[in-house]
Order: sequence, then structure tokens, then C-alpha cells
Amino acid sequence: MATVRIQTGPFDAGAELAALAESCGVGVGGLGCFMGVVRADPGAGGRALRTLTLEHYPGMTERAIAAIVEAAERRFDLLGCTVVHRVGPLGIGEPIVLVLAAAAHRAAALDATGFLIDWLKTRAPFWKRQDYADGSYDWVEARHEDEDAAGRWD
Repeated sequence: MATVRIQTGPFDAGAELAALAESCGVGVGGLGCFMGVVRADPGAGGRALRTLTLEHYPGMTERAIAAIVEAAERRFDLLGCTVVHRVGPLGIGEPIVLVLAAAAHRAAALDATGFLIDWLKTRAPFWKRQDYADGSYDWVEARHEDEDAAGRWD
């Protein structure tokens, strides 16, 4: 069973984890969890980050994430999976994404969690704008490090 949600409001990671564990039943031997948060990285020139704004194309983004989840379910024989991704303006330290994977064995749950976040980072259609305290902004470009991380699953 998979849950995919895009939302503007916060999520409760503990409640999401409990719901996934309950829905999967007694066959679960491991639950993998990753939660990404907004970093306080300074931008070019040492500018102080104020907010990170995530944009998406409704419908297209959910379909892309569902396809990534389906690939993970097949590849790692998952019993369940949850992906919650936030959009809109987010402040420093706020959660952005939650990835949960349930499997009969811990290795599969942990590997699936890594696979899911790596592919979400590189294959899900989100656009990120960094807004700085000085009023300037820029759009986040794809990073080679993220592509390399996702490539390990090919």
C-alpha cells in the first residue's frame, strides 16, 4: 500500500510512521525513514537564506512520484510506502519531505528509503527558489552530486 501526498502544511512524521506500520501488519520487519529539512546554507556571496519556496505542476508531480514509488515497491518488495512532499514557502529548519518504506527485512526498507529520496531529488518535477534576507532570490540548479547518488540505483 502506498501513500503519496503533496501539501502546503506541515506533516506529523510520527503519525505517518504509525499509520504505515499499522497498515502493513505483522509482516513488517523494518521501517526506513528519511525526513528532509530546509538548510540554512548561505547563497552565493554569503547571502542569508530567508525561505525556500517549492513549486510544482499539480497532477504531473503526483504521477511522477507514484511511478517512483511503484519502481521502489517492485525493486525492494515493499509492504508499504509513504511519500509526503511539501510545496510553498518554507522557513529554515522546516520539514520538506518525508519518505517511509516498510519491508519484511530492514535492508530492503533502508535501501528503498535511499532509492526513493535519491530518485525524488532528481526525477520528481519540483522547482525550488531560494529567497534571501536582502530581497534577492535564485532558482536551485540540479547538482551533479544528486545525479551521481541517483545513478547508483541504475
